[in-house]
Amino acid sequence: MAANPALAAARRSLPGRSRAWLVLAVLLPGAAAAFAWALTAGELSIPLADVAGALAGAGDDMAARVVRELRLPRALATFACGGLLALAGALMQVLLRNPLAEPYVLGISGGAAVGALGAITLGAATFIVHAGAFAGALAAMLLVFGLAHGDGSWTQTRLLLTGVIVAAGCGAVVTLMLALAPATQAQSMLFWLMGDASSANRPWPALVLLIAGLLLVLPLARDLNVLVRGELAAQALGVRVRRLRYALYLLASLFTAAAVSLVGTVGFVGLIVPHLVRLLLGNDQRVLLPVAALAGGTLLLAADTAARTAMAPMQLPVGVLTALIGVPAFLFLLARHPGR
Repeated sequence: MAANPALAAARRSLPGRSRAWLVLAVLLPGAAAAFAWALTAGELSIPLADVAGALAGAGDDMAARVVRELRLPRALATFACGGLLALAGALMQVLLRNPLAEPYVLGISGGAAVGALGAITLGAATFIVHAGAFAGALAAMLLVFGLAHGDGSWTQTRLLLTGVIVAAGCGAVVTLMLALAPATQAQSMLFWLMGDASSANRPWPALVLLIAGLLLVLPLARDLNVLVRGELAAQALGVRVRRLRYALYLLASLFTAAAVSLVGTVGFVGLIVPHLVRLLLGNDQRVLLPVAALAGGTLLLAADTAARTAMAPMQLPVGVLTALIGVPAFLFLLARHPGR
C-alpha cells in the first residue's frame, strides 16, 4: 500500500537527531550560564563559589539570604514563565495555523491586565495582584471560548477575530483605568504592563505547571505534526481534530494566564522563540515543544537579569528588553528567509 502523502510529508519535515542533540548541547549550558548570571549579578555581586555554598545550605550571612530568598525564587519564576510563554506560543501557532500567532493574540493578556490593574487600584497586596491577573486571564479565556464557539461551529478565523475584539475591549478598560488612577498608582500600573518580575517570589506553581504542561502536550505531538498539514489530512489519519483543538486552546490559555499573572505582559518570547527553534530543528512538535520551553525560559531569565543589572539600582521593565531583542531578531529572520 502506498504511503499517505500527508504522512510522508510530515515525516520528511522531521529534523535529524544529530541537529537536535547539537542544539540541546548549546541550550543546556546556556541555561546553566543564565542561572549562574542571575544568582551572582546584582547590586551586591556574589562570587559563584558563595552561590554554590548558599544553594547547598551553607552560611546564613546576607549574601546567602540574598541568593536563597531573593535571586533564586526570581530566577526560577522567570525561567518558568519564559518556558510557559514559548510553549503557549508554539501551541497557538499550531492551533491557528498562523506563524504570527502568539500567547496574547486571543485577549488573555488583556483580561490579566484588567484583573491586575483593578487589584492595584484597590491597593491590594502583591499576591492579590497576581490572583487578580490570573482570574482576569481565565475570565477572558472563557469569554473568547464562549463567543467563538457560538452554535457549535469553530474555525481558526472565528476564534482569532473573537480574541482580537475581546483584547480591544480589555485595552479600552485598561486605558480608562490608567486615566482615572492617581499618579502614584499609574506608575506601578505602567511598569506591570511592560513586564515586571520584581515581585515574582513564588516560582513553584509556574514550575509545576511547566513540567505538567510538557507531560501533557508531548503525547499530543504526533497528532500536532499531522494537524500542521491541515484539518482534512489530520481527520483522514484518524486525529480527533475537534478534541485536539479544545485541548490546545485550553492549555495555551492556561500557560499564558499563569505567566502573565506572575511577570506581567512580556512580549515577543512566545512569538520569536518558536520561530527560531523551528528554523533550527524543523516542525517536529516532539522536538520543538520541549526545546522551545527551554529556550524561552533561558531567554526570559537572561533578559530579566539584564533588566535589573543594566542600570542598577534602578530596574528596567523586562518586557522592554525582550522587545529590544525580539524585534531585530524577527526582522533578521524575515530578511534572511523572505519566502518562509
